[in-house]
Amino acid sequence: MRVKQLADAMGVTSDTVRYYTRVGILNPNRNPANGYKQYSQQDKNRLRFALRARDLGFTLADIVQIVTHAGRGDSPCPIVRRLIEQRFADIEARFQDTERLYGRMQKAMQAWQAMPDEEPNGEMICALIEQWEKP
Repeated sequence: MRVKQLADAMGVTSDTVRYYTRVGILNPNRNPANGYKQYSQQDKNRLRFALRARDLGFTLADIVQIVTHAGRGDSPCPIVRRLIEQRFADIEARFQDTERLYGRMQKAMQAWQAMPDEEPNGEMICALIEQWEKP
């Protein structure tokens, strides 16, 4: 299977296939007759795995680590469990930060409705922001 064929089969772009090849997740062979990269069923399986892992929030470094570990014949499941716990904690922290930001933005919009627009005066760029006090 060539780049375009694999990309079409997986519903991604050819650039995506080339990217995963560059980072070492896919390992195509070269066709001796024409020099084109030939992707195997194993490459297709690895690409499917990588796309699913990305969908679950694993980073590229995570995916490379998992694939490398599995390539040695060892179960990557303990690593996957540890990594997803880390990613979950990261997402939880970002979610909480986003909720706090959402609340600040709501309060700012409410407070700014009653404030007039002001021209910059050399000391102040935007009164709305500069007069804002964090609750």
